[in-house]
Amino acid sequence: MKKLVLAYSGGLDTSYCAKYLSKEKGFEVHAVSVNTGGFSKEEIKSIEEKALALGAASYTSIDAVQRFYDKVVKYLIFGNVLRNNTYPLSVSAERIIQAVEIVNHAKKIGASHIAHGSTGAGNDQVRFDMIFQILAPEIEIITPIRDHKLAREEEIAYLQQNGVDYSWEKAKYSINKGLWGTSVGGDETLTSHLPLPESAYPRQLEAKLPKEVRLTFEKGELVALDGNANSPVNNIEKLNDIASKYAIGRDIHVGDTIIGIKGRVGFEAAAPLIIIKAHHLLEKHTLSKWQQYQKEQLGNFYGMLLHEGNYLDAVMRNIETFLEDTQKNVSGDVFVTLHPYRFELNGVTSEHDLMNASFGSYGEMNKGWTADDAKGFIKILSNPGKISNYVYQKEQ
Repeated sequence: MKKLVLAYSGGLDTSYCAKYLSKEKGFEVHAVSVNTGGFSKEEIKSIEEKALALGAASYTSIDAVQRFYDKVVKYLIFGNVLRNNTYPLSVSAERIIQAVEIVNHAKKIGASHIAHGSTGAGNDQVRFDMIFQILAPEIEIITPIRDHKLAREEEIAYLQQNGVDYSWEKAKYSINKGLWGTSVGGDETLTSHLPLPESAYPRQLEAKLPKEVRLTFEKGELVALDGNANSPVNNIEKLNDIASKYAIGRDIHVGDTIIGIKGRVGFEAAAPLIIIKAHHLLEKHTLSKWQQYQKEQLGNFYGMLLHEGNYLDAVMRNIETFLEDTQKNVSGDVFVTLHPYRFELNGVTSEHDLMNASFGSYGEMNKGWTADDAKGFIKILSNPGKISNYVYQKEQ
């Protein structure tokens, strides 16, 4: 029997793949799920039981939360990446690491085939296939749902015919939870005008009294909350738990998919949005204007390439090197106040703060130059405008 590694989530599509590929195609199916945040031990156990019951020869759960942070999330923070100035790339960022872990596992066990449950209508098919083809061109990719253009009803009917009668009732909202946010899809996101209702979001408003939180960054990484040091991953999870009670971080992202159509998705990302905005504020105080300008260009470029599955392109490593180098002086505290549905950035303290009063205060008193210095500077600065204005007036 040929070994096949199946990217398995426990949902309808991958459950169909597990049964179909083992029963109809005779593969030795090895189901793998990759945890990039959001899975409890109980959920992983349930997924394992389902995979084995469907005919999988083995099931493996790979804990990739730390790797996800080290390889992707850290750079999304360094680059202040928000796709279309809105979306923190919650799901698309996860898929990259999941694909890498799956192909590494396939190589480890000597699999000749890899399968996933993507349809032909979304971004994930591109992300998975690109990673698989680049890292393991010798391994054949199988995608039953995409290849056979299967409808949900056809999958359910097949499983029921083969004695698998789980509750496949489609949830009203599709929820995908991870370390860097939760996506929410439903009927409303298939339109251009309808908002998601309050009930669609996983976390509901619980806290109403304002709360101040102190975020401590060291070289761009979140190393402490309210003075309590911990790993960045733990700090992200802790901040998300605190801020989600205020129903912070909700929005709907509208963007261009890899396959060329427009798409809409709701999301809930309390910690990512607070961290990115707090980190960006600290950078405004500690980086030069040209550092900030170049970071903005490269951060957006990095996010676009990541979203479109180009994580393995060498330019990504080049950009990561640049982003990491810019973080040398991005250390200090950022003070944030949480309110229902929103947050405020109050200010920062940092030994690298470039708002140094020794050189003057904006709009107030200058200490590093004289009035004549300022007049001379402005006179020379205006020369290009004077020249062009003179020439253009003469031509007219």
